[in-house]
Amino acid sequence: MGMSGTLRTTPLHAAHRAAGAKMVAFAGWEMPLHYGSQIEEHHQVRRDAGMFDVSHMLAIDLQGTGARGFLRTLLANDVAKLREPGAALYSCLLGFDGGVMDDLLVYFLGADRFRIVVNAGTSDKDIAWIVAQRTSGAGVDVAPRRDLAIIAVQGPCARKKAGRALPQARGSSERLHRFQAVAVGEMLVARTGYTGEDGFEIMLPAAHATELWNTLGLQGVTPVGLGARDTLRLEAGMNLYGQDMDEGVTPFECGLGWTVDLKSSRDFIGRAALARPAARQLIGLMLLERGVMRMHQAVRCDGGEGEITSGGFAPTLNRSIALARVPSTVAVGDGVEVNVRDKWLRARAVKPPFVRNGKILVHG
Repeated sequence: MGMSGTLRTTPLHAAHRAAGAKMVAFAGWEMPLHYGSQIEEHHQVRRDAGMFDVSHMLAIDLQGTGARGFLRTLLANDVAKLREPGAALYSCLLGFDGGVMDDLLVYFLGADRFRIVVNAGTSDKDIAWIVAQRTSGAGVDVAPRRDLAIIAVQGPCARKKAGRALPQARGSSERLHRFQAVAVGEMLVARTGYTGEDGFEIMLPAAHATELWNTLGLQGVTPVGLGARDTLRLEAGMNLYGQDMDEGVTPFECGLGWTVDLKSSRDFIGRAALARPAARQLIGLMLLERGVMRMHQAVRCDGGEGEITSGGFAPTLNRSIALARVPSTVAVGDGVEVNVRDKWLRARAVKPPFVRNGKILVHG
């Protein structure tokens, strides 16, 4: 992977430039913001198929006889649920105080092999933490896979078009259930994503990334930048690390309590700190007046105050929506007020997601 000034670049950097993408700095990388129209790219994913370069995210392979036991200690969700090769799980990586160090996907590759995919801005910190928690006798090899690229193909037509672009993977990928993956040669094709739509995330050797990107384009899959990726994930009610969660927030304070497995006596890092009840929660907001909610805007509600963590204009709903951290006493349907440009505007608390599989799930 090359460099642009002090920014890292992905193997698809030249393809983005050739397509006329507006490039911006993101988490230490130079990435495409859009290829002309963020709104059109958003609608393309909701209505057809779009592709994202997410090679800035890092795959880390863990292998060895102690890998499963180590991950059961390391992660808040329990990898014991991953029984068949290809099964995937979403989890938080916690500190000892229960704060979210990162959110990630973990894949069981078979035997004693696992792969986790972490966020770009936290990857170096995550590796250092993982290595530090590994005891000398754990029997776990930790290998960052910086030789891989990751392309996400998302939308109602994504799987069909990706199947035509990857005929060698079509048979096995068509049988995948959600949160499953299959190895096809040097590729790992996973039925996961970050948009609220169906599709794949494809991990492959960096040397083959441009060829796949161009082949997907010939099948009518539209390139999509970070701008639409953000509005899509917000509509899908999905957290963005560094905005909706960080090391000062527990999973129960950012809507990710469902990823914490407390059913067994398994002692994972951060478990003891999660025993105390959460005074805050993450909810969705729909603005009832003209305006646009943005990150850090104040929220006024019964029981205290809160703050917008992610907000913006939602193209599918044609109105402003947000995620906000507010007191745990606020209930779905409650009215709140948001300070938008020094004016207190009315909003309503809703349960995310706002949109899933192209369907609007909240109204009013």
